[in-house]
Amino acid sequence: MISVLPASGAGRASADASATAWALAARGGDPDAADRFVRALHGDVLRYVTYLSGDPQAAHDLTQDTFVRAFGSLHHFEGRSSARTWLLSIARRAVVDSLRRASARPRIADAVDWHAAQERAQPRGLPGFDDGVALLELLESLPGERREAFLLTQVVGLSYEETAGFVGCPVGTVRSRVSRARVSLERLLREAEALSAVAA
Repeated sequence: MISVLPASGAGRASADASATAWALAARGGDPDAADRFVRALHGDVLRYVTYLSGDPQAAHDLTQDTFVRAFGSLHHFEGRSSARTWLLSIARRAVVDSLRRASARPRIADAVDWHAAQERAQPRGLPGFDDGVALLELLESLPGERREAFLLTQVVGLSYEETAGFVGCPVGTVRSRVSRARVSLERLLREAEALSAVAA
């Protein structure tokens, strides 16, 4: 399932307004509106939780958890912010809760090195798999605030203004974080390419 909202441009505000209207109608018990709300925002939530958690395997569960939480608290949603912004804040809490649970839970595996065993179990050879892993590793190296600003604006597609409202800081701060994230990612990418060339 992918988002039916446009990634950017003039149509974004209109699409956000539609998603918000569907959320409000779903709050009133309209099942068709609930379905449209999920379809419109599923892709955005999935991309966001994937990159925020750094765990593509858990992303679908986290996305489902986000929508379960959203429908559980839909009666509180009044449309003061866009439904997408509201939903992404729920997604962020779902990821944080998941990470807290994981850190408190002991890791048990038959293998001596459970981390290596987990990595060997990941699917390989899929188109774009290596690039996706490399991007995740580069993003993980960014400080948390820069990574979140970059993901929200460049991956999820929020405007700088929406991101500022979402994370609770000035627009200029978001622009600075995204700019610094880009510089860091470009430097890391150049370093990785140089190491690869030397190894070859």
